[in-house]
Amino acid sequence: MAKSLNLNLFLYQKSAIYLIVFFGFTLIAFWSSYYSVLGQDMSFYVHFHGIFMTLWCLMLIAQAVLIRVKKYRIHTGVGKASYLIFPILILSTILLIHATVRKSPEVNLDTYLSLALMLNATVVLAIIYGLGIYFQKDRFTHARYMVCTIFPLFTPITDRIIFNYIPGLVELAPKLEGIPIVPFFGYLLADLLVIGLALWDWKTHRRKDAFLIVLLLLLIYHVSLFTFYKIPAWQEFSAWFYGLALT
Repeated sequence: MAKSLNLNLFLYQKSAIYLIVFFGFTLIAFWSSYYSVLGQDMSFYVHFHGIFMTLWCLMLIAQAVLIRVKKYRIHTGVGKASYLIFPILILSTILLIHATVRKSPEVNLDTYLSLALMLNATVVLAIIYGLGIYFQKDRFTHARYMVCTIFPLFTPITDRIIFNYIPGLVELAPKLEGIPIVPFFGYLLADLLVIGLALWDWKTHRRKDAFLIVLLLLLIYHVSLFTFYKIPAWQEFSAWFYGLALT
């Protein structure tokens, strides 16, 4: 029987390739609505978020490449730069979320769903990044969490690809109050990938920590979209967030 590929070796030698693929799908998803029309008038919040999310994706790729070529000192320096860049990314995301929900003249079902979709993804992204920083001295655990920061970002990409290129999937999405929940497909893809990584990690390293923790966080987030809109406390929070003078 062939020996299983070492996941630690994969993270250090191959993860850059898959992060580049992820960024490629990001470009495809946002090409028509953002990257190809950068010269046109756009909301400040769209540009603010677009710039820092692009920078974050490129930073993840650069960090993986630096590890692959053993430029550890530069990798450490770029990592310290993330202490500034990542909080700004989170700020830009929160502002864009607020500007998006404020397009509605009042708080309604769409507000509850949009905040569960976007704000909870942002919270999970911040937690995963925080875990990556907490374990930065444990290089293999650190690498696992940092690679996993892409998973809360799946649905903005998968939603646009589906609507633009595979519209037939929209009708197959589960519905809430008659609204097709297209993010379901991005959720499913992310969960399956993390489950695969968790099984691989157990098989090759007998580890059951990082990927299972990420999976739990993702599942809580994913379930929130299908359940939180019914909860009075979430409705009150949504109304409070909507009323903030942020954008």
